Amino acid sequence: MSLSEDLRNELAAISPRSECDRLAELSGLFHSAGSVHLRGRGEVAVHLDVAHSAVARRAFALLRAFAVDSEIRTYAQRAFAGATRYQLHVAGNERALQVLHEAGVLSARLTPLATPPRRVVARACCRGAYLRGALLGGGSLSGPRSPHLELRSAEPEGADFVARLAGEEGVDLRVVDRGRHAVAYAKGADAIEGVLALAGAGRTVLLFEESSVMAGTRSRANRLANADHANLVRTSRAAHEQLRAIARLRRSGDFTNLPHELKEIGALRERHPTLSLRELALACSPPATKASVHRRLQKLQRLAAI
Repeated sequence: MSLSEDLRNELAAISPRSECDRLAELSGLFHSAGSVHLRGRGEVAVHLDVAHSAVARRAFALLRAFAVDSEIRTYAQRAFAGATRYQLHVAGNERALQVLHEAGVLSARLTPLATPPRRVVARACCRGAYLRGALLGGGSLSGPRSPHLELRSAEPEGADFVARLAGEEGVDLRVVDRGRHAVAYAKGADAIEGVLALAGAGRTVLLFEESSVMAGTRSRANRLANADHANLVRTSRAAHEQLRAIARLRRSGDFTNLPHELKEIGALRERHPTLSLRELALACSPPATKASVHRRLQKLQRLAAI
């Protein structure tokens, strides 16, 4: 199951508590996936065309909550391997037209509206419900790696409206017109999580946050591993140079005339070529500091270079 399907299933399971939220969600659904058909003699029918049965059932339940009759039909899509799509047919009776007008889908003259009036999304909860409807009807999500969220609309005006709604809640969406449709989209994880949180998709938000934490942990682990490797390389090179210096001093006979602490650290380095400076310092008698061991080894190298 794709991330988009997981998101739709999660959103479709949310039950709006207030009538204003149900209207706003219904508005988002029909503005993203609905179409209005004029039958002549002033008759109007409205269809909702979606790709997932959970969304069709959700729209059916929302309409039924307003005492609006509807019918779910299926058809096989010609493209994309004949995938099944779902259509919700709403007859244009007086009650249905009234509810669709209240939801900002139709005007008082029964003409389709590109965006709902302000009253439909006046409250923060209604704006979240509208975004939930838009995600159910025309949203797509990919990630958590290379995250990308789109909310599709038939017209640029509709995509601009979605971006403005998200902006009122502090979430930045961008809009692009693709000719046949327009989208409001986000690519950053923060903006995507903001939209999902507004719509109530807490489980999907946690998935993105978990992925972000895991990515950060992997990055820190890689940095530490690289740092450890670099330290090992530096330590190995330094020890090799120290051993070469001690060998030169022994060949010249100067090693036996060195002070006790220099002979001691030279002998320890020969016996333990892989020990760190701290470990060499502890092996001295009496134990020395890391800085003093470093100075002694440097002095051996300077004496060997003379």
